[in-house]
Amino acid sequence: MTIPTLAGIIDRRMLINYRVDPTVLQNILPPPFRPVVVGGFGMAGICLIRLKHVRPKGLPEFAGLSSENGAHRIAVTLTENGVSKQGVYIPRRDTSSAFNTWVGGRLFPGVHHRAAFTVNERQGHLAVSFTSADGTFLSIDAEESNHWNPNSVFENLEQASDFFKNGSHGYSPDTRGAYDGLALKAFAWKVTPLQVQGVRSSFFEDRSRFPEGAVTFDNALLMKNIAHEWDSLATLRTEA
Repeated sequence: MTIPTLAGIIDRRMLINYRVDPTVLQNILPPPFRPVVVGGFGMAGICLIRLKHVRPKGLPEFAGLSSENGAHRIAVTLTENGVSKQGVYIPRRDTSSAFNTWVGGRLFPGVHHRAAFTVNERQGHLAVSFTSADGTFLSIDAEESNHWNPNSVFENLEQASDFFKNGSHGYSPDTRGAYDGLALKAFAWKVTPLQVQGVRSSFFEDRSRFPEGAVTFDNALLMKNIAHEWDSLATLRTEA
């Protein structure tokens, strides 16, 4: 699926990251995707992103749309035309926007599920949650911080930042059994740690996907006020 280049502002982006048994991840990944392994673990998570002024590049900001969105992500590699590439496989997208729900999988890459979002932000505290009609939910309660989680598979913030910066190519299943691709171009890349008081995810708590002990919270990162663009990537066919 090809769309015009879209421009906008990432007003707030939270990356909630889990370390996962890579064998378990491979079992839920469709071909041609393979899990990226860091320190013996695969990496998966949820991106909670508030977008503002999203519109075709060249149009003024007032013509853009704003929305709260959640994307479940798995860090993957894939081989395309003999070249190995890193990206993320996005099995599910949720959004506050009726427009995104309608165009997702039709005019815009990736099927989007309509969800009710609750956001509470004050003085460095962030509490964000969403619930979809089918019962999918996520909630996180966190504080902005300068301290890195010593239990993370990543040694420090810089190592984690570099890893997730490389995951700018995302692939989502469409309605025809193929995978639509989007490339995120962030004009500045700066992440800061989040100290998490509590996090719940129906996706990662689903024991039919992730057996007991196969998935553990690893870290959470925050980005704010980043100008960005989205560009189409070539659609991946299942036979790839």
